[in-house]
Amino acid sequence: MGSYAYKYCMCFTRKFRSPDAQPPPDVRAAHLSYCCAPSSSSDPQHQQGQGHAHGLRRFLSQVQAESPADVDRILAILAPTSAAHGIARLVHRPPAPAPPTLDDFFGFLFSADLNPPITNQVHQDMSAPFSHYFIFTGHNSYLTGNQLNSDSSDIPIIKSLQRGVRVIELDMWPNSSKNNVDILHGGTLTAPVEMIRCLKSIKEYAFCASNYPLVITLEDHLTADLQAKVAEMLIETFGDLLFIPSSDPLKEFPSPEALMKRIIISTKPPQEYKEFLKAKDNQNGSGNIADLPDQGSLRRIDSNADESDGKDELDEQDEEDSDEDDPKFQQDTACEYRKLITIQAGKPKGHLRDALKVDPDKVRRLSLSETQVAKATASHGAEVIRFTQKNILRVYPKGTRVNSSNYDPMNAWIHGAQMVAFNMQGYDKALRLMQGFFRANGGCGYVKKPDFLLTTGPNGEVFDPKASLPVKTTLKVKVYMGDGWRMDFSKTHFDSFSPPDFYTRVGIAGVKADSVMKKTRVLEDQWVPVWDEEFTFPLTVPELALLRIEVQEYDMSEKHDFGGQTVLPVWELKQGIRAVPLHDRKGVRYKSVRLLMRFDFV
Repeated sequence: MGSYAYKYCMCFTRKFRSPDAQPPPDVRAAHLSYCCAPSSSSDPQHQQGQGHAHGLRRFLSQVQAESPADVDRILAILAPTSAAHGIARLVHRPPAPAPPTLDDFFGFLFSADLNPPITNQVHQDMSAPFSHYFIFTGHNSYLTGNQLNSDSSDIPIIKSLQRGVRVIELDMWPNSSKNNVDILHGGTLTAPVEMIRCLKSIKEYAFCASNYPLVITLEDHLTADLQAKVAEMLIETFGDLLFIPSSDPLKEFPSPEALMKRIIISTKPPQEYKEFLKAKDNQNGSGNIADLPDQGSLRRIDSNADESDGKDELDEQDEEDSDEDDPKFQQDTACEYRKLITIQAGKPKGHLRDALKVDPDKVRRLSLSETQVAKATASHGAEVIRFTQKNILRVYPKGTRVNSSNYDPMNAWIHGAQMVAFNMQGYDKALRLMQGFFRANGGCGYVKKPDFLLTTGPNGEVFDPKASLPVKTTLKVKVYMGDGWRMDFSKTHFDSFSPPDFYTRVGIAGVKADSVMKKTRVLEDQWVPVWDEEFTFPLTVPELALLRIEVQEYDMSEKHDFGGQTVLPVWELKQGIRAVPLHDRKGVRYKSVRLLMRFDFV
């Protein structure tokens, strides 16, 4: 039991006692039922002196719904290797097996490492084509801050790779001498970084968090001689790590499993770029891709805009047009560059419906801004889903997000978009949703799309996100208690005059019908708050639902203080009583702060 003293009115001191974390009633009841009531004497396990261990096994199987293999794994982890004490007593230790104490049992349940809310292992089928997966995707991965005048650097690329991002974006421009390649955000005041520096850092950190393939999307603003130079840099830097496709174009994307620890290039083939420049001025009429403009006035110049699937359709005329007749644009000088491209970025000519047509002989990548996707899904939702069943759709932030903020990814996900590109510098609610989504499947950066986005009916019908759907399952969430702030924060971090007044917000981010937020009551002056409150969430699309958890410290006169957060994929939640570690605003896990919660599907 701890004691905390706080200054009050300058002259007085108030003392508060903070009790140690105590097991809530449900934990006490589970301990009594499973650990203190051994099997009958006729049970072979009991006859071998393992009745209490068998009780723990039944708890893990019946309450926690662990698989037999996971039950064995957990018991093996808890088994003592020496004359250990404490939590090791949960498992039988000859010659005299003793029931685990309540403290041992509680200690196990409240350990975020031993009893996590989701699995940390890759468990999904990874042998399907790339188009069958959502992929953790970065936008302008080289920027250190905002989109206008921050520095370009390899540092944010490294940080993204360390957090499991699997798609890195590089905007390639000629350097000031026109003899080498820089990475920067064109048309802005962002300072450049040499491309070779970014490539070397990518090679070093590409597989530090995941062994599944890394995609580099190259936004190309180069003449053919510099494209050839880029091809040389890619081959020399990555060597055997670089995947070179055997056919051009591909009829089907390879699988993540087939390209473990390989680096993949995605960009426009150089000849298509030239052809598009010639055709660009002829695009007009209603329903064209060009008629899906972004909102805002910021002029963005990049290769996506050149595709008319660009970052924004705000340019009256691209500066790149001046290169159309440049004699350096020759296909033969860039043939080495072209053959390195695995995921080709197609150019959407004419109507939007044409841009979304599925070619049976090749696959490609299409890029649309968040605004364009919103309009495209509103008018051509079925075509978008059909397109993403075989091809890749990349979505990126609109140009007015100069502060590197992000957008709600759910509309893109529910229409099958694989590469929902985010500014990893944003640290906003949307990025927390993205981080939580990709905690699924062991955090490998690839999440298999639900079957309903991959199947087509006998008459060509596909999933309709606009349809009114029945409740598929109901998630019950119980928030027991929290602890760890007293270890990770100073005693005056939340309030200078008293312990914190915590409450927890729990809710669902998902389709509109499922999205809701609820909260517990506020507990005053408690470093170890015990709420013991339950919430119920009916879900129509649990396959894409995310559980949002936030702890706030109530402040009557000011903005409530942040006490931690996490986002967990609902479809990956482990049943039963679980320890849920919390993270800071950037998604970095706190050392000690965690909640004890219970999850059940009914």
